[in-house]
This record gives sequence, C-alpha cells and structure tokens, in this order.
Amino acid sequence: MFNRRSFGKIMGVSAASTSLAAVPTVSRAAAPTASGRENAATASTAGRGHTSFGPLKQIHAGELSVGYAEAGPAHGPAVVLLHGWPHDIHSFVDVAPLLAARGYRVIVPYLRGHGTTRFLSDRTFRNAQQSVVALDIIALMDALKIEKAILAGFDWGSRTADIIAALRPERCRALVSVTGYLITNRERNEAPLPPQAEWAWWYQYYFATERGRLGLEANARDLARLIWRFNSPTWDFDEATFDRTAAAFDNPDYAAIVIHNYRWRLGLADGDPRYDRIENRLAAGPVIGVPTVTLDGERDPFTPAGDGSSYRDKFSGPYAHRTLKGIGHNVPQEAPEAFAEAVVEADRLARR
Repeated sequence: MFNRRSFGKIMGVSAASTSLAAVPTVSRAAAPTASGRENAATASTAGRGHTSFGPLKQIHAGELSVGYAEAGPAHGPAVVLLHGWPHDIHSFVDVAPLLAARGYRVIVPYLRGHGTTRFLSDRTFRNAQQSVVALDIIALMDALKIEKAILAGFDWGSRTADIIAALRPERCRALVSVTGYLITNRERNEAPLPPQAEWAWWYQYYFATERGRLGLEANARDLARLIWRFNSPTWDFDEATFDRTAAAFDNPDYAAIVIHNYRWRLGLADGDPRYDRIENRLAAGPVIGVPTVTLDGERDPFTPAGDGSSYRDKFSGPYAHRTLKGIGHNVPQEAPEAFAEAVVEADRLARR
C-alpha cells in the first residue's frame, strides 16, 4: 500500500499554491449523452475552441512543485484529469470547461518532466516508473486537500489513474480510463507482440538506444508531431494547437523522464527500490473495483480488438464501455464532449 509511514519523504507536502485564475467556463454543459456501445463522437463541436487555461497554479507536492490548471467551484466534486505522452494539459482544454459548467472542481496537472512541473531538488532521481507517477498524483491530492476524486486520463494518465484506483480505491471516487487497463507487468512485456503492434511502438525501441535519447533531446517537437499524426490519423490539428502543447517539452527534465519511462517498461532501466513492493503488487494485475467507464478510440493504433473485451475482467465494479468512432489516441482533445460525458457517467455509476 501507499502510506505515509513507508513513503513519508515522498508524500510530504508544503501547501504553497499561487495564482487564482481558473479555466474559462461555458454557460451550460455541451456534452452529448453517451448511449449504446459506440458514440458518434465527432457529431458535436459545442464544447470546443478553447485555446488557454489562463494563468496556472503551482504547489509543492511530494518531491515536486506541480504546475496545474484549475476550473469550476472550489467545493465541487473533484475531478483530476491526467495527460499522456507526447501531450500535456491542453489535451483537456475543452474538457475542463464542460465539467466546470456541470459543477465539478477540475484539476489538470502537468506530469513530472512536463510543463511547469519541477523537481524540488537537483539531486532527486529522475524516475518515471509507473508507481512514482501515481504517487505524484496522490501527493498533489494531499497538497490540495482532496480526499477523493474522479480520476480520468489517457496514455500515461490512464495508467496512473488505474494504479490509484487499484491500490488506493479510497482516494478514487470513479475512473475514466482510455484503452482500459494499462498497468504494466514488465515480465510480460518481454513477450513479443504481433508485428503490426510492434510497429506502432517504434519509438519505444528507438528510446532504448543512445541514439534515441540524443534524438529526443534534439528533435522533441518533430518526434511528437510525427507521433500525433500516426496515433490520431483523423485528427486535423493545426500548428497553433501543436505549439501550445510542445511548449511543455521545454521542461529541463523532459527527455530524462520520457527515456526512463520507456526504458523502465522494457526492463532496460532500474526503478527506485523503495517502490519494489508496490511494483510487485502492480505486476500481479490487481483488479479495479471502483465505478469505471472505459473508452477506446476506434482509430487509435493501440486500441485492442474486441470492443473492450480484452480487459473487461480487470474491472469488477459498476462499469460501462464506449468505443468512439473515428477517434484516435488523444481522446479528450479529439472528442472532448464524449470524454466529459464519460466523467459524468462514471460519477453517476458511483452514485448508484
């Protein structure tokens, strides 16, 4: 278990938030109601068009100073939105105002190594194993005095939310997880995938090399743009949209965190032995019992076949699944209304 006795230094916080500006909100919710097994997620654009969160906040949480956006009423039900890679908080720039308009308190943090999030000490190991990223979010919730939140994310964010839901369910009111169950078992990762799936993971193997590390340092933006186009083949993003996110890659620890994350997953880099007990529990594939909505982007190259069936047995609580037609990997930015509605649906499941 994550606990203060075992991880007091990591979980210790200093409440030092700044800047009170919130995300702009819309006058009413615009998210369409999800129904059936599939959503025509591109049908409505009512919740789209935001380009900025406004001034961000900053707070000490664990071993980080976390940069985050906040929207909605301070005493509303908390929702923590977690981005993936190579993305940032702008994946939720249209989701946050939709949820704020529904009365939720929305927190959108930069993960370690991204945006304005910084390590408090130059001596801290630039670690990106899965458990430590989850600990970051628990530390952030502690710093913000959020006892329980709806956790929703994609890519790295899905994995992080899944871990908290599995091992600390008392901190997770409900879960929205794109691509379902993403908790990593490194031993199982040694098994080869079908060639088409391996091809989609090309950058994971590139980053395993010194050439890949140097390539990421030299070409972070070009790599990200290429991955966006491959992972989201129907998303017609413009350069301004890309540039807003790419600014997050200027973080001084960006390359170190990304490289360690992918090398750790393949067993090519060590984690921190303080987290071995947690990683052993995660490797066992713990079942998630909190109310959950899983989402698959139909055009996401990482979406498993079977309309969610491949991971259905990993969710034992109230559950719903949606496949979003014509949508790729960056679900919240490609289909913000459907993503926001999934958060509301997960909350409804928790209320039953």
